[in-house]
Amino acid sequence: MSTQDTPRIAIAYFTGSGHTRRVAEAIAEGAGAAALIDIEAMTPADWQDLDEAEAIVFGAPTYMGSSAARYDVFLEEASSRWPDQLWADRIAAGFTVATYPSGDKLSTLVRLAVYAAQMGMIWVGQAEIGAPVDPDKPGINSVGSWLGLSATSSRDKTELVGADDLQTARRFGARIAAATLRWRE
Repeated sequence: MSTQDTPRIAIAYFTGSGHTRRVAEAIAEGAGAAALIDIEAMTPADWQDLDEAEAIVFGAPTYMGSSAARYDVFLEEASSRWPDQLWADRIAAGFTVATYPSGDKLSTLVRLAVYAAQMGMIWVGQAEIGAPVDPDKPGINSVGSWLGLSATSSRDKTELVGADDLQTARRFGARIAAATLRWRE
């Protein structure tokens, strides 16, 4: 992908212990490039990156069945863009990380998708079909999450997130980039 073909993607994430940041990095790798924005250290330049992005990827850990409270504060702050529809017609996607394979991650993805819809954004979900349906892709989208990316934190804290989930994240990043370029047309 050439620089001209690289869409402007911003990944706004919150990470409690590094897991969500690791997934954000993998999505950025798959997308070819992206501005990684840690919402706990927002600067005016970060808000500008979000406002100028063609696609915004929302990333939050799932804590106790929903998105982390700190991420919800960020979403409320960002909603100041709603009255003027500053993010309308931008591509949006979301991801989450939790301890268990299910971990009630769907509720976080629903939260992010509804937020994006209220902001007038165009949602891109997960499309990777892994095993057992496609035996040539063991470990890819192993939990069968379609609304967005669901990753599971690794018990190995040197790894944070398993290789299969990171590969799925890279594929998700490539899908977001492709959708953004297609939407640009």
